[in-house]
Amino acid sequence: MEHSKILEILTSSDEYVSGQALARTLGVTRQAVWKEINALRDRGFQIESVPNRGYRLGSMPDYLVAEAVKRELNTAIIGSELTVLDSVGSTNDYLKQLGNNGCKSGTVVAAREQVSGKGRLGRVWKTKKDENVMFSVLLRPKMAPSEVSAVTPLAGLAVCKALREFTGLDCRIKWPNDVIVGRKKLVGILTEMSAEFDAVEYIIIGIGINVNQSEFPEEIAHKATSLLLETGKKFDKNKLLAAVLNQMEAEFINSNLELSAGALEEYTSLCATVGKTVSFSRGGTKLSGIAAGVAENGELIVMFNDGTECRVNSGEVTAQGIY
Repeated sequence: MEHSKILEILTSSDEYVSGQALARTLGVTRQAVWKEINALRDRGFQIESVPNRGYRLGSMPDYLVAEAVKRELNTAIIGSELTVLDSVGSTNDYLKQLGNNGCKSGTVVAAREQVSGKGRLGRVWKTKKDENVMFSVLLRPKMAPSEVSAVTPLAGLAVCKALREFTGLDCRIKWPNDVIVGRKKLVGILTEMSAEFDAVEYIIIGIGINVNQSEFPEEIAHKATSLLLETGKKFDKNKLLAAVLNQMEAEFINSNLELSAGALEEYTSLCATVGKTVSFSRGGTKLSGIAAGVAENGELIVMFNDGTECRVNSGEVTAQGIY
C-alpha cells in the first residue's frame, strides 16, 4: 500500500475517518492501516487519532507533498497529473522522459531536491533540499514551433503576479524569463520544446523559485535573493506552488497561449527592463540602447541613440542596474 492512498482519503475529508473504513476502502487490515499512519507521522504528517472515531489529518509537513499541493489547486489542466520527487537531477529532464512516453498536457513534476538543475545558456542551478520550489510543467499545444514565443513571457507574468499576491513583495520581470525583487533574481524560468516538422510535440516550462534559502554562494550573493531574505518569513511551499500553478493556468487559458493586448500591457507594466539601458551582442558586436518596450511576440524592442530600433529575441541581455 502506498502512503499516497491514505493521504488522498484523509486530505479529502475534514472529519475523522475510521480505521475500519480505511481498511475496507484500501482492501487491507486495520493493522496495515495503523502501520501506514505511523509511517506518515514519521515523515512529518500530523495525524490525529481518537478511539471510536478514527484518524484525521492535522497538518502537512513543511516540505513539498503532492497531496498538499493538490489540496490548493483549482485548475482543470495544469497539475491534473502532479508528482513530487524526493530528489532528481533536473525536473525538466525528468519531465522530458514522461513527455516522450506520452504523458498528458498539464503534467507537473516538482522536486524537494534538484542536484543538476539547468539554467539558461547551459548554466547549472543547485539548491539544498527543501529550501526552494523547483518544478516543471508540460504542455501539448496544437501550434507550430514559430507560434510558441509567447509561452515564456506568459509564464513569467503568471509567476510574477502569483508571487506579488502571495507574498506582498514588489516582484518584477527581468526580460525575458527572470522574476526579480529590487535588483536581485528571485525566480528563473527555462522553456524547452520538442517539435516535429511544423508541429509542437510538447513544451516544458521549468521554474525555480528561491523560497526559504538563507544564503547564497559568494559568487552570486550580490545578485540573488529569496522570499525569506526579502521578508524575514518562511513560506508554505505547497501553497506557494499551488498559487503559481493556478495563476499559470489562468494566464495560459485567458490568452490562449498568445501574448494578447491585455497580457502584453500587464507584462510591460511589470517589466523592470523597460526604460533601462541594455546591452547585448549581435553578429559578434556589442550593442547598447534603451529598452523601449516588448513586442507582440515577446521580443524586446531596443531603441538606439540615432532613433533606430531593433528587436532582440534571444541571447544574453544585460540591463543597467539589474544584477
